[in-house]
Amino acid sequence: MSEYFGNIKTGAVTIAAGMGITLKHFFNAIHRKGDAGLDDVDYFRQVDGLCTLQYPREVIPTPKHGRYRLYNKIEDCIGCGQCVRACPISCITMETIKVAPDDMALCGKTSDGQQKKFWIPVFDIDVAKCMTCGICTTVCPTECLVHTPVSDFSEFDRSNFIYHFGNLSHLEAEAKRRKLAEIQAKAQAEKEKKAAEALKASKGGESGEPINVL
Repeated sequence: MSEYFGNIKTGAVTIAAGMGITLKHFFNAIHRKGDAGLDDVDYFRQVDGLCTLQYPREVIPTPKHGRYRLYNKIEDCIGCGQCVRACPISCITMETIKVAPDDMALCGKTSDGQQKKFWIPVFDIDVAKCMTCGICTTVCPTECLVHTPVSDFSEFDRSNFIYHFGNLSHLEAEAKRRKLAEIQAKAQAEKEKKAAEALKASKGGESGEPINVL
């Protein structure tokens, strides 16, 4: 019999304790917990109160040093490919085109004054695959690849998770490739011409014929 009434007492005390906590939060809800950022020293010292966020109009602030969605400042990218090689899951795709000598000024320099030597028609990041390890940002020599504060994003189409940062359109890239191919073909022809002239001159010297030196 004593155990029976003891259980009733325990249940009543438990209900009263739970209702006390509920009522405490209910009456504290007239206050707003605050908007201190996660990096603020007062984040855990805010008053008890309503803390429900009206998402997406309100979001929890992200830490300044958090690793979130990647972004490439393509104007500072030199096309070295170190980020592509370092990525453990191959979520970065890059294509480069060597800059022609007369296009150096057009291609420009990085913000720290380094001459860029490659066009980058393709620099894609598949953020759906990215695990935000930060290795690519660490090896980037110009620090153009950075993590942004954007930590919450969604898409209905999987292809929208592939972010494009190239600095040439498809037509511009084709024009640059043709121009580079023409320059390389001309250089190769000049090289072959000089090699043929040198061979002819060497044969003329061996036969004892006079050699005209231009």
